[in-house]
Amino acid sequence: MTNFTLADLDAIIAARAVSDDEMSYTRKLMGKGVAKCAQKLGEEAVEAAIAAVQHDRDELTGEAADVLYHLLVVLKVCDVGLEDVLAELARRTGQTGLEEKAARPRD
Repeated sequence: MTNFTLADLDAIIAARAVSDDEMSYTRKLMGKGVAKCAQKLGEEAVEAAIAAVQHDRDELTGEAADVLYHLLVVLKVCDVGLEDVLAELARRTGQTGLEEKAARPRD
């Protein structure tokens, strides 16, 4: 088992986003802007959902990794820190999911 964390991945993405490496997928993807990054996140999320419905554990594992990577890329390109997302998750753990949902502003 490895001790690799989302924070580790977030740091790698941050470094690659500003690198001079012409072969960096992260750099190229982020250079295409938020819409392309979001599109890739959506594609990977759909692929993960399909793998889950098909009960394909190995495929789901790989697709989940893709979702987490692309989510962190979207957060980076939108200047939302992983620590902000984790703080929001921590805040939500103090109440039930139904309480949290009821507290959201209505459209």
